[in-house]
Amino acid sequence: MIIAVDDPDDPRVAAYRDIREKDLVGRQGRFIAEGEVVLRVLLGGSRHRPLSLLVAGKRVDKLAPLLAHVAAETPVYAASQGVLDAVAGFHLHRGILALVERGPEPSAGELLAALGPGPAVVMALSAIANHDNMGGLFRNAAAFGVGGVLLDSECCDPLYRKAIRVSVGGVLRVPFARLGAGEDMLERLAAGGFQAVALSPTGELPLSRLVPPARPALLLGAEGPGLSQALMARARTVSIPMAAGFDSLNVATAAGIALHHLTAERA
Repeated sequence: MIIAVDDPDDPRVAAYRDIREKDLVGRQGRFIAEGEVVLRVLLGGSRHRPLSLLVAGKRVDKLAPLLAHVAAETPVYAASQGVLDAVAGFHLHRGILALVERGPEPSAGELLAALGPGPAVVMALSAIANHDNMGGLFRNAAAFGVGGVLLDSECCDPLYRKAIRVSVGGVLRVPFARLGAGEDMLERLAAGGFQAVALSPTGELPLSRLVPPARPALLLGAEGPGLSQALMARARTVSIPMAAGFDSLNVATAAGIALHHLTAERA
């Protein structure tokens, strides 16, 4: 159902207003998704439900095959580029947004149990607060077939608009669960039959020499502080050797290298 909107103050598109300044994460169980690639993932079987779409009128015909997958009861608002930009608060060159109802999230135990007893890979994140890094990590997780992602209580929300966009929809593909404050990540992983592999510049074993476990859990920390010593003391630690005078990579880049090593034999 295409509905023309010609006023940026139209109350029907109020949820999209000034999205750069006021992201909807954490508000009424909703979030904003942006871009055609992300919307394809969202409409292709995600656990999250689109409540409405806002698109540039000039793109409606081109987007018709994608919009055909939108439920009949879900409104699709079409506006000129000027109105679209006025609503969003910046030039929205991708020309398509969706207001999405957040789907139910599993507990950490439920997430790991759903992977079954066989070979599987999970990613466990500690204090990842940068949305670009979070998006990059989920993009890697989707690319290398990670079964699920555990977040500690200090991680930012993967369903922030920018994180979703950077992940190219990976955040909508890979299931994740958030641990409660004080919940023991390594204890939870061990209970699920996963062996913790902590990636750090100070790791004891070069990644290339690691024989991948059948059920590895790749532990990653924020750039700068990295993983806590308390976590690394209880996990197998690995490093990615690099040229003299340089000791670290962006966390998402490092994760991609590590996940390739952990999953290469399963390809």
